[in-house]
Amino acid sequence: MATITTSLIVMRWELLSAIMMFFASTLKIRFRQNSHHVMAFMCGSIGLGMTCWFVMGLMGITLSMENVHHFMTVTKDAFIQVMSQTPPDLPMP
Repeated sequence: MATITTSLIVMRWELLSAIMMFFASTLKIRFRQNSHHVMAFMCGSIGLGMTCWFVMGLMGITLSMENVHHFMTVTKDAFIQVMSQTPPDLPMP
């Protein structure tokens, strides 16, 4: 019994996000059947957000301003490096 309780405590956010994904999917199907497209879009957006939260929780990713700043810095540096290696006569669309 202690093992089940411990696993539920450790997995609480993942279980919550999985339950929210299920409810969002169910509600989206019901709203589409009743031609409530705006509510179906909102439920789909909630389901997508819960999916991202679930995956981030499984991967151990936390959102903080330090992590976001680091991501933006690495992205900017990679973009500058790629753009500096492109030929100058590359046609732009």
